[in-house]
Amino acid sequence: MKRVVLDSSALLTLFHNRPGAAKVEEVIQLAIGQKRELLLCVVNWGEIFYAVWRDKGPGHAHHILAKIAQLPIAVVPADAELTRRAAELKANHRLPYVDCFAAALAILRKAPLITSDADFAVIAKQLSIVWAT
Repeated sequence: MKRVVLDSSALLTLFHNRPGAAKVEEVIQLAIGQKRELLLCVVNWGEIFYAVWRDKGPGHAHHILAKIAQLPIAVVPADAELTRRAAELKANHRLPYVDCFAAALAILRKAPLITSDADFAVIAKQLSIVWAT
């Protein structure tokens, strides 16, 4: 089964029905059919939570976490190796630290990263990126 890493922007694109939502939905449907393994770093999971809380309040943020829990997405903890890799990416590139966790997870798991965040363009040569735009 092919692995895919989701960036927080990919799920926010889906939940807010932004351009690119169909691409994210397609990958989720493949995971439901057990043709994809979806991974989300816990740091990016937290980013989704705080972004929705900030924009729509705590009730909606908790609702979004419940929706994520119903999807076939494995939330991956940020262990020392993942955190070290994320820190290296941050030290070497102009990429927000939280985004470095999604990128590091994709690199470590040898998986493409699905994102709608243009910030990842600075490391596009280091990993496979599927743009949800």
